[in-house]
Amino acid sequence: MAAYSKYLTVRHSAIAGASAAACALLCLLNKRRAAAQHGKRSGKQALQNNEQKEGKKERAMVDRVFIARICRILKIMVPRTFCKETGYLLLIAVMLVVRTYCDIWMIQNGTVIESAIIGRSRKDFKKYLFNFIAAMPAISLVNNFLKYGLNELKLCFRVRLTRYLYEEYLKAYTYYKMGNLDNRIANPDQLLTQDVEKFCNSVVDLYSNLSKPFLDIVLYIFKLTSAIGAQGPASMMAYLIISGFFLTRLRRPIGKMTITEQKYEGEYRYVNSRLITNSEEIAFYNGNLREKQTIYKTFRKLVEHLHNFILFRFSMGFIDTIIAKYLATVVGYLVVSRPFLNLADPRHQNSTHAELLEDYYQSGRMLLRMSQALGRIVLAGREMTRLAGFTARITELMQVLKDLNSGKYQRTMVSQEKDADQKQALPLIPGSGEIINTDNLIKFDHVPLVTPNGDVLIQDLNFEVRSGANVLICGPNGCGKSSLFRVLGELWPLFGGRLTKPVRGKLFYVPQRPYMTLGTLRDQVIYPDTLEDQRKKGISDQVLKEYLDNVQLGQILEREGGWDSVQDWMDVLSGGEKQRMAMARLFYHKPQFAILDECTSAVSVDVEGYIYSHCRKVGITLFTVSHRKSLWKHHDFYLHMDGRGNYEFKKITEDTVEFGS
Repeated sequence: MAAYSKYLTVRHSAIAGASAAACALLCLLNKRRAAAQHGKRSGKQALQNNEQKEGKKERAMVDRVFIARICRILKIMVPRTFCKETGYLLLIAVMLVVRTYCDIWMIQNGTVIESAIIGRSRKDFKKYLFNFIAAMPAISLVNNFLKYGLNELKLCFRVRLTRYLYEEYLKAYTYYKMGNLDNRIANPDQLLTQDVEKFCNSVVDLYSNLSKPFLDIVLYIFKLTSAIGAQGPASMMAYLIISGFFLTRLRRPIGKMTITEQKYEGEYRYVNSRLITNSEEIAFYNGNLREKQTIYKTFRKLVEHLHNFILFRFSMGFIDTIIAKYLATVVGYLVVSRPFLNLADPRHQNSTHAELLEDYYQSGRMLLRMSQALGRIVLAGREMTRLAGFTARITELMQVLKDLNSGKYQRTMVSQEKDADQKQALPLIPGSGEIINTDNLIKFDHVPLVTPNGDVLIQDLNFEVRSGANVLICGPNGCGKSSLFRVLGELWPLFGGRLTKPVRGKLFYVPQRPYMTLGTLRDQVIYPDTLEDQRKKGISDQVLKEYLDNVQLGQILEREGGWDSVQDWMDVLSGGEKQRMAMARLFYHKPQFAILDECTSAVSVDVEGYIYSHCRKVGITLFTVSHRKSLWKHHDFYLHMDGRGNYEFKKITEDTVEFGS
């Protein structure tokens, strides 16, 4: 009975444990499959809408495409042969070599210490123990130099890549085009911040996790070949190649799942930032419950994907651990035991028990370290697949930035069907129009007013305005007033015709809700100039004070503590003060033409009248969008759009019927 109980306890408990683990794994996989099917059902419509758009960019595998992508990015992060990044790469390589030799020395020294303990040799024990104590500071210094080099290299890579991407992102109006003209990148802030950091960390970690094991394998093969022959290391290498190919094949979904994870993280960040940006409007609408539903829905989608990802990594970890750790250990035992179990082996025919023990410990530990290095290389494939996901996202961002800076963009057209006849008569080719830069003249010559989405607002726009002739633009909402300004400011591409206008710096836009930058009070007046730009122009602070006095904001200088006062100006200034600050900014820059988009709606009529009179006095020609009758007297022409594709451009006379409020 005792034997039976022992048999039941040892053997059957192992079988029961294995069966329980298998059942648990099957249950988790079934749960993952059910969750995936539920996600497909709940997101079927969104998937159909985005299937074509996301089909190409979600390819993320360790293949030739991945190698080409990462080489392209590495040329940015390591631009020259002799640079700071190369120095850190060499430092890491040297420290890895030194660390490997330290590991070999510690194996040999530790084996001798254990032999001295077993052989009861107090003298050898003290000698090699003191050797170990003396070497501790040097070994610790090597380890920390390695960590220092890795951390500095991560930071250097991030600085290089971030600067490159921001140079492209903030070139001209690319940042605007990415969010308004092109819909390939949904969350550029996520890519430019978190994804860049994760990519750089992953690249450096992979460099360390691959180079150190490879170096270990080379040195341990050299040492083991002389100890147990070449057959043992060759068997381990064969096992590495076979298991590596097998696991790489199984890990392919990780790259795609990484892309999806970062995409959902970006969407979750975006809905939270929208809540902060529009908190006042949402509060007026009592929209907290609706916004909570939106945030929870986005968060739930992220959590479901992360659950699926965790389950996939669990199943892959189960297989990885068996193949890369336990089976590698089994292969190691088989290899290291051959010269000891073979009684005919000449190496150990005359060895004593102590010599056999010392040789076994030394060879076994080296082989163990070699098998661990092989396991790290096999497991590094998992991180490489994840890196492929980050690489695909960074490469896509680089390609979109390149396209936008060369005038190309891709956008899903969802125009209304009622414009189908117009689209057939007018081929919509972005950038097919011609822009001519000329001072003191704005002329639209057979220019179609078309949104980036493909909607034709006005099919053929023709009018001419010279400096000194102010134009009042009016019409219902959605008729194309703001679209006209976006075309004029070169934010939107021309779909045909010829547009004559001054260069960008001589055309200034003042919106209804002016932008207040981060910085001092002076920065609000001179934006986007800096203090150095102001000094180069020869404009003193006293002149800036006159600009504030012209818009009746002189008291704000004393109220806020002077020109160098730093505040959150979006909150400190009232709506009317911000609009008047924007007009002071206009006086500072003195452009040839200015576009005023309802920018005096929060300003009193007398201040508004003074502002318009001063603009005419200093030679600033105005395009004004406003519904105030009081402004007609400050303009020479009016452009009326009816919202149905028709417009009227006429001179304002005594007989002109003024409309507005």
